[in-house]
Amino acid sequence: MIVVTDGSRVLGLGDLGVHGIGIAIGKLDLYVAAAGINPQRVLPVMIDVGTNNGKLLKDPLYLGLQQHRLDGDDYVAVVDEFMEAVFTRWPNVIVQFEDFQSKWAFKLLQRYRNTYRMFNDDVQGTAGVAIAGLLGAVRAQGRPMIDFPKQKIVVAGAGSAGIGVLNAARKTMARMLGNNEIAYESAKSQFWVVDAKGLITEGRENIDPDALPFARNLKEMDRQGLREGASLVEVVKQVKPDVLLGLSAVGGLFSKEVLEALKDSTSTRPAIFAMSNPTKNAECTPEVAFSILGDNIIFASGSPFRDVDLGMLQLYILPAS
Repeated sequence: MIVVTDGSRVLGLGDLGVHGIGIAIGKLDLYVAAAGINPQRVLPVMIDVGTNNGKLLKDPLYLGLQQHRLDGDDYVAVVDEFMEAVFTRWPNVIVQFEDFQSKWAFKLLQRYRNTYRMFNDDVQGTAGVAIAGLLGAVRAQGRPMIDFPKQKIVVAGAGSAGIGVLNAARKTMARMLGNNEIAYESAKSQFWVVDAKGLITEGRENIDPDALPFARNLKEMDRQGLREGASLVEVVKQVKPDVLLGLSAVGGLFSKEVLEALKDSTSTRPAIFAMSNPTKNAECTPEVAFSILGDNIIFASGSPFRDVDLGMLQLYILPAS
């Protein structure tokens, strides 16, 4: 088992260069401790192609290449060589891609997924956990599972993890609706995606191709009282979502104003997924969520938190990932 990274987007910490090797080691610790894989059969790998972190470029003690990152065809050639060499040496190996920046996460996944035994944990692993949580939320709301395609979901964050969750949720909804092209097209109408520039619509200039399928129609948004770049608060107020899902890596993004807006949700028990990590980057804490919205919510997190005690009710917080 190999976990490989280039250190370009480690958790919500950004470009750590070769210092990002700790994440590959940590993930392999899980394979050993939780899955029982022989520790002699795991290998953490750092592909050092430089760093764009200004502090590291000036740090005389930095251990990696002190040059700007390779890009374009030169970068792909390095990763191609790595994949070919690894599978030549160990034909039965599994390669997990971890914490690659968004622009390469999807491209490399599509490039290798049908040729090599590999997956991208940020795109696919996070999505698998999120789908399990989203389906669990439907059940916790007292609704039948077939109602999942009716869920209105506002997603904060359009990076590799956010888009990965969106694609997986859309496919899951489509399967429930008939698993055909019409169902797949219909399912995308259940998502409103907000990034650092606000609500993503078809009016966005230079839109990320991976986010384009989830860009909302401008005329439709006008009828909903929304516009290109609308803030998260505005979107929550107008959409009244069943689920507010955070994969933004922006700590405290689900502010008091955002959570207050969620009080008007059409769901009797709205779900809040504050999935960013590490803990300081979580969109909100369970204590803040429960104190503003009361105990009739569902809360899932990507980081561990202490249990919340609201008088007679003891709430146990289980991390979603």
